[in-house]
Amino acid sequence: MMSRKLLALSCKSGKDKEYSAPELYLDYKIVATEGNDNLAVILQFKEEDENGDALPLQLPASVKLDGEALQADSSKLSGTMYEAFKSIDSFAGTHTIVFTDTEKKEYKEEFSFQPFSLTTKLPDTLSREGIDLELSGLSPDDMVRLMLTDTVYTSEGVNQLDSIINSRLSITSAQLKGLKNGPVELELIREYEQPLKNAAKAGGSFVIIYSIRREFILKD
Repeated sequence: MMSRKLLALSCKSGKDKEYSAPELYLDYKIVATEGNDNLAVILQFKEEDENGDALPLQLPASVKLDGEALQADSSKLSGTMYEAFKSIDSFAGTHTIVFTDTEKKEYKEEFSFQPFSLTTKLPDTLSREGIDLELSGLSPDDMVRLMLTDTVYTSEGVNQLDSIINSRLSITSAQLKGLKNGPVELELIREYEQPLKNAAKAGGSFVIIYSIRREFILKD
């Protein structure tokens, strides 16, 4: 006889499947970009592992963000997701996600969202000597991905994970050497993965991604 603890869910193909809560992989993401006030909370419940189908929860299972029940949405590429869109400034602080299965067992996760900022005013035009960038809102052990992209298709650009030392990150002359003169897009990305404290047997992941973008003209 099938256990009553099984969650009834539907996969993207539309065929009904049944999984127990421990067989669901919890995939949580927080994604935000400075200047774009649509911070996105994206929660997915996947079949068995991170590569499985993202499935809709069957009532009475639910997921809530800070006590607010989230509704299912879906796309052909990503499958079913539970989303919320918030203001970046108002979302700074501590929050709670609670997934409740059909047996009313709760899987609770608390997290803190804190955007960082670039306090150095980037000049409109930058020489190949490089520049030191001063950042605030980061911990001493944080790392930030530095991406520099020019407009030349064949250019490799810069894609490098750097440590923050004394709240500073350096764009060096060596990094700028491989870029062509003209417009360059700078992107600073902090991607923080927080271990889930209350994941089921299938496990899960919780990633918070915040990015800052700037543009400048590079010249010799």
